[in-house]
Amino acid sequence: MAESASAPKARLIVNQFKAILISCILILIGQQIGFKIPIIKAIPGMLIVLLICIVAILIKDFTPRLKFPAFAWASLLALLLTMPFVPTSKFILEYTNSVNFLGTTTPILAFAGIAVGTQVDRLKQLSWKLVVVAFAVFLGTFFGSAVVAEIVLKIQGLI
Repeated sequence: MAESASAPKARLIVNQFKAILISCILILIGQQIGFKIPIIKAIPGMLIVLLICIVAILIKDFTPRLKFPAFAWASLLALLLTMPFVPTSKFILEYTNSVNFLGTTTPILAFAGIAVGTQVDRLKQLSWKLVVVAFAVFLGTFFGSAVVAEIVLKIQGLI
């Protein structure tokens, strides 16, 4: 029996959901270990983050002509839901404040590293050019951050 055309898309969405769920579990464990935030306390905030991620993926999948990545949809959705004049703002911020977002970077960067690791042959084709571009990006990010920090600290009168 032949699969319908939507079956691969549904399977992709299910696999994306599984990856996000695994990330959320790892993040919760990291919250407990690294920041001493009890898992039970962080679960409501992590469920909100999970829901925003799922909605972002669905929006991306149902608007393929826009060529807007899911993480951008998630950022935009989170921004809109937490604006001060939006009724959901207080509720979402109350619960997501119990999730230390620095702790979310470890599993996400691990997955990114795995994804890059599977593309080693393509990276080899870029050769030394990749190193030059990466160095320029790192340098620009470092100095850009330093300039912004300097300005903010001077405005606050801390330096």
